[in-house]
Order: sequence, then structure tokens, then C-alpha cells
Amino acid sequence: MQLTRIANDQITVDIAALGAEMQSIQTRDGRHWLWHGDATYWTGRSPLLFPIVGKAPNDTVTVDGVPFQMSQHGFARRSNFSLMVEESDRCVYRLSASEASRAMYPFDFELDVEHRVEGRAVVVSAMVTNRDHKIMPFGIGFHPAFAWPLPGAAGAPHGVELDQGGAPALHRLSGGLVNPRTLPSPFEAGRLTLDHSLFADDAILFPEGAGAGLVYGPSEGPSVHFTWENLPNFALWTKPGAGFVCLEPWHGTAAEIGGSEELSERPYSELLGPGATARYSFRAELRG
Repeated sequence: MQLTRIANDQITVDIAALGAEMQSIQTRDGRHWLWHGDATYWTGRSPLLFPIVGKAPNDTVTVDGVPFQMSQHGFARRSNFSLMVEESDRCVYRLSASEASRAMYPFDFELDVEHRVEGRAVVVSAMVTNRDHKIMPFGIGFHPAFAWPLPGAAGAPHGVELDQGGAPALHRLSGGLVNPRTLPSPFEAGRLTLDHSLFADDAILFPEGAGAGLVYGPSEGPSVHFTWENLPNFALWTKPGAGFVCLEPWHGTAAEIGGSEELSERPYSELLGPGATARYSFRAELRG
């Protein structure tokens, strides 16, 4: 596996060419903060979701009525990116449209993924450019899996505390598709104590109202301040019993049960004009 390492005097981050996926975050004291990808539970570590987030009915999306096969979370996470920039504290990988991608997604696009380190933080940005002559619909999202428990916090209850202190409405998935029925929020005054039972029926999804930042970890000890930009949807996920929790900001969700198969009509799909570029990002600051 081709890896690029970026670092400063605080943290070291490894990124793979496959999926432009972050593989590890290590602080200078030797602690690892990212899930290690144990295949017993899940081989992912921090996949990028593009050009859809979540599932499509029968793994099929339509573009102007024409059907295309599209597996869950799209094809970017299984694609080899090209290394465009390599600096000591920053790298950029690129995925461009190809004959293979057009068979699944009939658009001319460019997807640049930048990783950089800033003090004790890693910043991941995705820039999508529409090189086509028509509006390009897509979904995009991040899926980083942080260690649960965090290093040095074994045995301590972990939680998620939203920066804005809200209680966003909950939606659940059924067969990988979004159930449009709104459920009561599991957050109380912005705080949710994590328990594996929350994920017995897959991810917990908050299409609106989660804000743009949170703190993940125990009430005392190590934590991650996680913030995001231009990503209105948020989800939490793990495999019950596994040692990770995914903090997932998205622009676009899985298709709704009974909803349209048309890509442009999926919930929260981005519609990018010809020649335009849109940027999406998250920042994970390690504390403690």
C-alpha cells in the first residue's frame, strides 16, 4: 500500500493512495488516536464517501432516468488516487474521472483530498470540481473512526457533546435506507453518552441540527475537538463491540425509503454547476 506521511513536532499522520484514506494519527508520546482497521469488525479507518453517501435502492442510482450501478458510499474509497503534492506537513491526492468511473457516474469531475497537520490537529479537506458542461449532482462525506476508548481512557464512559448544545432529531436506517420518521433526540442539552446498544440497528443519523462541532471523549482525560465545514448532516456509527466510533459529517444521506432513485433528488444532494468547485472539510484537534 502506497503511504504518505506528514508530521510536525506534535503529531504524525499516514495517508494511503487507496481512497486517499487516512490510516493513522499518532501523537509524539506514541499514542494512536485512529481505529486500526481490524478486519474482524471493519477494515475502514477514515474513508471518503463520494459520489453518494450511504446506500441506494438495489445499489442503483439514476441520472436523468438512466440507471447506474453504485455501491454503498460510492467508489472513491476503493479508487487509487494520484499524489499531487507532498510536503512535510501537507499532502494532496487527486482522483479524476476515467472510463471506469463514467460507467458508474457519467460526469467529468476532479476530486482533490488534502491532509495537513496544524499543531495537535489534522485537517482534511475535499475539493470537488465539475469539469463537465452540465450540473453535477453528488453526495460527499467523511467517515473517520476514532479509537473508543481513546488512548489512556480505558474504562471511562465516553460521550459526544455538541458545541451548540442542541438536541437534534434522530433518524434511523432500515436496510441501509433512511426512514423519514423523526424520532426523539438521544442528546440532552447537547450531551450524549455513548453505548454500543445505540448502534444495534446501524448508524444513528441527524440530518439537521447537529451544528458544526463537538467534543468526543470522557468527561475528564483525552478528547477530540471535531469540527466541520459545509456538511449539514451528521451521523455516529460503530459495529457493536468494536473499539471505534465514527464521527461522520456529510453533504447528502442515503436514499429515503420509498424515495426517488434519481441522484439529484436524494436527500441533501449537492448540485454543482459547470466549472464550479466546492470545498468540504473537517478538523480533529487532539486534547489531553
